[in-house]
Amino acid sequence: MPRPCGIGRPRKKPDSLTGDKAYSSRANRALLRRRQIRTTIPEPRDQQANRKRRGRSGRRPPTFDADHYKRRNQVERGFNRRKQFRVVATRYDKLAAHYAATVTIAEIIDWLRAQPDRSHS
Repeated sequence: MPRPCGIGRPRKKPDSLTGDKAYSSRANRALLRRRQIRTTIPEPRDQQANRKRRGRSGRRPPTFDADHYKRRNQVERGFNRRKQFRVVATRYDKLAAHYAATVTIAEIIDWLRAQPDRSHS
């Protein structure tokens, strides 16, 4: 059902959600399934053991796309590299131009670190 025009931004439903093991509860998965949102959440070992112990009544394991989960890790590491710059992490600079310049400098330094070392050729 479309949302009526009004104040605020329109709600959008994500196609998929990727989370870590902390979000693998049955309640979270059921909520996302009801909303028809695909998930990529690994199942913790204790939940795997409990499901296997229950046999047929333990149901099938939830689907898990390992390649999709690896991309989540890449994005998270990128954010963590940016957070190494304290100004970006805490946003001490109040002026938007100063903040944007700091973010740009952080991205340039991150890019330079990622480049292969060519001084040994």
